[in-house]
Amino acid sequence: MASAFSPATAAPAASPALFSASTSRPLSLTAAAAAVSARIPSRRGFRRGRFTVCNVAAPSATQQEAKAAGAKESQRPVYPFAAIVGQDEMKLCLLLNVIDPKIGGVMIMGDRGTGKSTTVRSLVDLLPDIRVVVGDPFNSDPDDPEVMGPEVRERVLEGEKLPVVTAKITMVDLPLGATEDRVCGTIDIEKALTDGVKAFEPGLLAKANRGILYVDEVNLLDDHLVDVLLDSAASGWNTVEREGISISHPARFILIGSGNPEEGELRPQLLDRFGMHAQVGTVRDAELRVKIVEERARFDRDPKAFRESYLEEQDKLQQQISSARSNLGAVQIDHDLRVKISKVCAELNVDGLRGDIVTNRAAKALAALKGRDTVTVEDIATVIPNCLRHRLRKDPLESIDSGLLVVEKFYEVFT
Repeated sequence: MASAFSPATAAPAASPALFSASTSRPLSLTAAAAAVSARIPSRRGFRRGRFTVCNVAAPSATQQEAKAAGAKESQRPVYPFAAIVGQDEMKLCLLLNVIDPKIGGVMIMGDRGTGKSTTVRSLVDLLPDIRVVVGDPFNSDPDDPEVMGPEVRERVLEGEKLPVVTAKITMVDLPLGATEDRVCGTIDIEKALTDGVKAFEPGLLAKANRGILYVDEVNLLDDHLVDVLLDSAASGWNTVEREGISISHPARFILIGSGNPEEGELRPQLLDRFGMHAQVGTVRDAELRVKIVEERARFDRDPKAFRESYLEEQDKLQQQISSARSNLGAVQIDHDLRVKISKVCAELNVDGLRGDIVTNRAAKALAALKGRDTVTVEDIATVIPNCLRHRLRKDPLESIDSGLLVVEKFYEVFT
């Protein structure tokens, strides 16, 4: 993924990490913002006066923090990630994407009732905080011009000191019945009627910027919404042209999708946008099934007490993720291993280079998660089926699973 929020090689260069916790402003931030503005084609919506961005965020840092705290208290209890039994492949893919968002997201396919949605939503507790500009509906990064909204970029160019608040990474659910206006954004009818101005009301893509966009039953998504996701995932920007409004804003997100393969296949273009692919199967071991049922019953009886019983494990996992993200830049992978990864991709006839790039990134993220600064063959063996399985050309006469084909080719090349 060429940016922190879009798949590999698909978008312009972005910030070193999605979840930047840096508190220092780059010395040449204004110059950087000017350079980014120069690279982006001129858009009428960028000029002040052509539109008014509907301010959906809180007006002050104090109120915004209070609102976030209130929302956390009132939200439905989330099943703890550490309490998920089994499904190690799915959990690993999700954790690697949190460590390195440039991997490009996860496509989770499996039987119904196997905990796909529960696992994805439980990831919210493990997401770190990010610094955002107060009052900006696009979650703009005050230190990275690549993920700034148009008005914030103008304020930076004018030398204004931006008010900043720390906020939790957002996970946005994209429902199957969503309209294109709600996803992309549209004209704010209320402001148009009361103030007589053309105001832009941001949609779900604006809210998902610098966060996670989750699509449950993604294989049932309408084609026109698939086209919107493809465009945003490829460019990292969402462009809205309607009702006399012309505006583009950053839309860089980790795309996570889940679905049941029995209900239909994904379009190849969208499937290729997912960095990794996880297959989830029904647990067959009777003892393990009983444990899952008992744990779920405990959670339903008293969600608060159940969450508190896993608090220590959750904190430990969160610290492990934070440490891995901090050390990710120091992880190295030998040139010989990179050559062998590309040889596997070439011999499997994988189209494009996304498979090579994602495999390298996933292997480095796994090494960082394990606390090492060097990628091993075992790291590559663990992640390469998830990175290449969904990129192989489908042969209707082939009975062997595509993941097994990747594993066979891996051992053939690496041994």
